[in-house]
Amino acid sequence: MKPILFVCVHNAGRSQMAEAFFNHGALDRGLGVEALSAGTAPGGEVNPVAAQAMEEVGISLRGHTPKLLTAEMAAAAQRIITMGCGVEAGMCPAGTYISEDWGLPDPHGQGIEGVRPVRDAVRERVEALLDQLAAAP
Repeated sequence: MKPILFVCVHNAGRSQMAEAFFNHGALDRGLGVEALSAGTAPGGEVNPVAAQAMEEVGISLRGHTPKLLTAEMAAAAQRIITMGCGVEAGMCPAGTYISEDWGLPDPHGQGIEGVRPVRDAVRERVEALLDQLAAAP
């Protein structure tokens, strides 16, 4: 099955959290699908506060690194979801493949108290997506 692709500009916070939540949840549900994440201008490292917030819920982002979105990644995905970070179809290799935008606030530059609600919103959206995929024929 083609992967789900979560896209953001820096691929350092929301999209990394979405990938991790999705892969953890898909494995728990026995779904035969995985998620990837990428950015149009990837940062140098995963946001350490986002990683801390994920550790609090038992999911590690250790070993995750921001990746550049390529046209090949976009073409290979069954669904492309942007995080609400200004990724415009005309400026991104995902182009017209973008399925939806989740419009989530950017955790960049925020402390843990600001990142936790973003993490929880990402988890809620990912859980709904996993439920939708599990119910599909």
